[in-house]
Amino acid sequence: MDKTVVIDYQEYDSLEELSCEDCGLMQQAIEAAEGAYAPYSGFHVGAALRLKDGTVVAGSNQENVAYPSGLCAERTAIFAASAQYPHCRDYEALAIVGRNQEGQFCEASPCGACRQVLSEYEHAQGFPLRVICYLDGGRVRVFPSVASLLPFSFNF
Repeated sequence: MDKTVVIDYQEYDSLEELSCEDCGLMQQAIEAAEGAYAPYSGFHVGAALRLKDGTVVAGSNQENVAYPSGLCAERTAIFAASAQYPHCRDYEALAIVGRNQEGQFCEASPCGACRQVLSEYEHAQGFPLRVICYLDGGRVRVFPSVASLLPFSFNF
């Protein structure tokens, strides 16, 4: 039997079309990208995770000459939030931005490992974690949940 998976998302032409809250979160992701350590790829990624109480935890990609030892911005942010706020599992939205070697914005979407990690946190909290991705040309893509990005995640 054939089945189809549909991915729900919204796309906007600019940041100005987002709510003030989401636009501010994306601005914090843009600032977080400045803290990236990316001497090998030149691809700077910033992530900003907003908790339900309004607290924002930022992260950036951190590379290492032994590539598996580095960490993506998304996991840096969510792991930092979990470490800093161990009793809070109310993750509301995650904004992600990427800049190429020339400093231009380019599409950044969570890699497979990040999708799985984010999926586990979303599953554990029992409600959706929205994912907001800044695209090239100033466009923005908003996924209503991590499940939209990874419909067949590994969970127990």
